[in-house]
This record gives sequence, C-alpha cells and structure tokens, in this order.
Amino acid sequence: MRFQFVAGEVAAGLRRNTTMVVAVILVTFVSLTFVGAAALLQTQIGKLKDDWYDLVQVSVFLCPTTSLMPTCATGEATDEQVDAVRAVIDTELADEVEAVHVETKADAFEAFTERYPNGYQGTQLTEDDMQASLRLELADPGQFAVVSDVLTGRDGVELVEDQRAVFEPLFRTLNVATLLAAGLAGVMLLAAVLLITTTIRLSAVSRRKETEIMRLVGASNLFVQLPFLLEGAIAAVTGALLACLGLWLAVRFLVSDWLERSVDWVAYVDSGDVLAVAPFLVLVAVALAAVSSVVTLNRYTRI
Repeated sequence: MRFQFVAGEVAAGLRRNTTMVVAVILVTFVSLTFVGAAALLQTQIGKLKDDWYDLVQVSVFLCPTTSLMPTCATGEATDEQVDAVRAVIDTELADEVEAVHVETKADAFEAFTERYPNGYQGTQLTEDDMQASLRLELADPGQFAVVSDVLTGRDGVELVEDQRAVFEPLFRTLNVATLLAAGLAGVMLLAAVLLITTTIRLSAVSRRKETEIMRLVGASNLFVQLPFLLEGAIAAVTGALLACLGLWLAVRFLVSDWLERSVDWVAYVDSGDVLAVAPFLVLVAVALAAVSSVVTLNRYTRI
C-alpha cells in the first residue's frame, strides 16, 4: 500500500514538472558525458604509455666527424671510445640497462633509405653522412635521467636522447583535452545541481497541502520526502544512462569502426572501458540527486 502511494506520488511529480525533469535529464546527460569522456581520455593515455613506453629506447649518439661538441673534439668516435662507453654501461648501469644494440653507420643508412627512398627533402645522403649510435633498452624507462647523467659528457658521446620525448607533446595535448572536458563537466554538473534543486522545490511547493496532511496523520519525514528524493534520482540516473549510451555509441562507431580501421597500430579504448566507467557515472548522478534533494527538502521542511 505504501509502495503504491509513493510510486503514485513520484509519477505525479514527474508529470507535473515534465519540462524541468527533461531539462535535468539533458543537463545531467551532457555533464556526465564530459565526465566520462575525461575518464576515457585518461584511459587512452594509459594504453598509449603501456604500448609505446615499452618499445622506445634510449639512443646514445656517437660523435660524427662534423660535431662541435666538446666530447667530440678528437673527431669521429673511435673504437676505443665506444668500448669505454660500453664498459661503463656493463658496469655502472648494469641494473638499469637490459640490452644494448649497436646501430652502425651502415645500419643507419639502410634505415634512412627505407624511410626516405628519394632522399630527405630532395637531398641525397651517403653512408658517411650517417651517425652511429647505441640503442639501450631500459629495465625501467623512468630511469632515463640516471642513464643520461652517467653517459653524457663522456668522450665519443655526442648526445643521449630519450625517444619517449617524441610522444610527450601528444600526451600533453591529451592531458589538456582531459582538463578541458573536466572543466566543462564541472560547470554542467553545477547547472545540474541547480536544476535538480529547482525541480524538487517546485514539486514540493505544488504538493504542500498533501504533505501537510501527511504530517498531521503522523507520517515520518522519510515517508514525506521519499517521493521527492526518487524524482530527482530518476531524472539524474536517466541522464547518466543516456551519457553511458552516448559514450558507448561514440566508442563503438567512431573509435572501433572508424579510427581503429584507419590507424590500426595504436591500442584504443573499447566498449569494455565504457562499461568500466558507467557505474562511476551512475554513482555521480545518484550523489548529485541526493545532495540536491537533502539541501532542498531541509529548507522546505522549515517553511
């Protein structure tokens, strides 16, 4: 009997404030879509780092004949200098470096001709123009600073370069996009809170007589306020579910069906990642509705 009464009151409230309820659903939908997009962007960054950071190496470029670096004052790196550098790697950096690959000038020229068969920007280079290097695989890519400190400045070494730096601009761009999405989500969530508060207050004012009668017959505060709490929760959760659906459709058709087929060498977020984010979005919606309802109904109780 009580359940039927509460359900009837909830249905009546939603029907009386249809316009406001639809507004709450739409604002919640948009705000939680931004929240979900920010979470998926961070997931995407994590996937890229997991895939690429394990592949990139530290390059120790050996002195060419034309270098002006002080460590290259004697000209092109000699065999003795290269052996000395390798000895340092085998001893002082044994815990940081897992493997060392030597790229000779011939290897570098072969790789160059494969990448630029017609020359670089119209300029034909020869094997003598190439630069030999040592490619280091690190046990922990985060230890680049240690490796660089040990090898930089040694005779025969022109430059120590971390290939991860190539990807940093991309990660910075994605992080900025995440912050923008989070900022917009914050503004929209504030609008959602205000709308939910307004909707519940309008519903409460329109049914003041009914609630006063309920108090006179001894109804508890929870029983009186429950229909209003459920109205806000239904609208917010509906917006959250629409946000989850929108994110799933975006990942399904834009990422999996289009982007992944165009650029297939990158790991992308998928539908499973959306399903992992979905419970969080629903919880945020419930929290929004609960906070808005409690604030509004406490004020309404004092009227």
